[in-house]
Amino acid sequence: MKVLLVDDVKLFIELEKSFLSGSDVTILTAGDGEEALEIVRRERPDLIFLDLHMPKMNGVACCTAIKSDPDLLFIPVIMVTTAGREEEIELCNKAGCDDYLTKPVERSAFLEKARSFLPEIERREPRFPLQTPALFRDSKGVCTAAVADISNGGIYLSSDYPATLNDTMELAFFLPGRDVGVISITGRVAWLNSGKTRKKWDMPVGFGLEYTTISDDASRAIQELIDSRDEE
Repeated sequence: MKVLLVDDVKLFIELEKSFLSGSDVTILTAGDGEEALEIVRRERPDLIFLDLHMPKMNGVACCTAIKSDPDLLFIPVIMVTTAGREEEIELCNKAGCDDYLTKPVERSAFLEKARSFLPEIERREPRFPLQTPALFRDSKGVCTAAVADISNGGIYLSSDYPATLNDTMELAFFLPGRDVGVISITGRVAWLNSGKTRKKWDMPVGFGLEYTTISDDASRAIQELIDSRDEE
């Protein structure tokens, strides 16, 4: 995976690079829109963080050029704007950006935006492959799914259910081989892997859920399950 960071201020480039230090990605950098456009055409990055205010070619012009090119328009562009400037956000949207982020850029917000397009970004928690049925409920109703893998930060559900990004879900399932009863958690749909939003073809159709509420007992049981694989 390649991530292109574009900003004329080296301090911001280094800050964003540090956010990606735990991710298995190739980091590309550019100091202005013209240089960024050359890199995009040559390297075809998987994701671009593009500052709005830059010399030679600003972010709006660069994003417009990318989204006007049929060979490049599929590349996600996250524009970086000044906090509280609604007119800047409007400019970014008109340029065709896929999302935007405001300065000062915080690590958690940066990684959350990145993960919405590249789920593999900053996956620090060990993940345990699992095959167990689950029951979940959201605002549309109750449905069943199969747990495909789990970590202490989130869970991936194999299902063709039309989940909605950022929706809240209540989830219940059993951990095989663990005498802890039903695991009940509340989570946020963090990413989708179906239809036009399919990001990982090596995984079954479904969606990833990030925990928002989990009990200490449930968290401990999941961690013990993950640790048991390391001991084998």
